[in-house]
Amino acid sequence: MKEQKWIHEGLITESLPNGLFRVRLDNEDLLLGYVLGRIRRSFIRILPDDRVKIEVSRYDSTRGHIIYRLRNKDSND
Repeated sequence: MKEQKWIHEGLITESLPNGLFRVRLDNEDLLLGYVLGRIRRSFIRILPDDRVKIEVSRYDSTRGHIIYRLRNKDSND
């Protein structure tokens, strides 16, 4: 059986080395998020104050995979 994961939305608060980011979820929890997969291959740039979707394991709720960067309404992306 495949591991169940939770998907949350959050805000990037800090950029760390090697593709790691500190993410503040909407419920005020802080996570360590890292990019992988399509975001890394497509060279999608993630900066502080970006909104992202993060996939969190049920077994380790302190880390997660950043799976999507949400578009900001006020930017011209």
